[in-house]
Amino acid sequence: MRYVHLTKALTLAAVMAFAAGCSSTGSKTDSGATSGTGTDTSAYGAGTGTGVTPGSWEEVATLKNVFYFEFDRAVVRQEFFSDLEGHARYLAGNPSARVRLDGHTDERGTREYNMALGERRANAVERLLIVNGANAGQIETVSYGEERPSVTGNHEGAWSQNRRVELRYLSR
Repeated sequence: MRYVHLTKALTLAAVMAFAAGCSSTGSKTDSGATSGTGTDTSAYGAGTGTGVTPGSWEEVATLKNVFYFEFDRAVVRQEFFSDLEGHARYLAGNPSARVRLDGHTDERGTREYNMALGERRANAVERLLIVNGANAGQIETVSYGEERPSVTGNHEGAWSQNRRVELRYLSR
């Protein structure tokens, strides 16, 4: 009997969550940027970018290729949008170019949780690149979780440097 009530409750919760997700036209992300179908231009893909022209490897080489995240978050910070838009424009203009997005976390959390979080971070960067014109076939994502820290240490300064996605060109 308890199983039947639990199943009904979970089914109802899933239907309500689905309906709520389908009915919204935009939502606030953790960073405060609005995403969805609204007219807010602070969402992914908006803005003027860095003026990188397709085919200009010299300009792409000046863009940031490491993107940092808040603790326990997989939301790309707005400060990185213009650099990612520049990478996306380069990828869109150079179909043979390929990138790998390496997702990383700090040492806190279980290994399994950190692998999943690193993957969510890499996927968030991938979505931003695709929204701005890159082809999904040009992008590979990998999660290293906590396995490859860029800074060793047991303090916030080290942890903040390890919560990142690194964009690496495999071919240009």
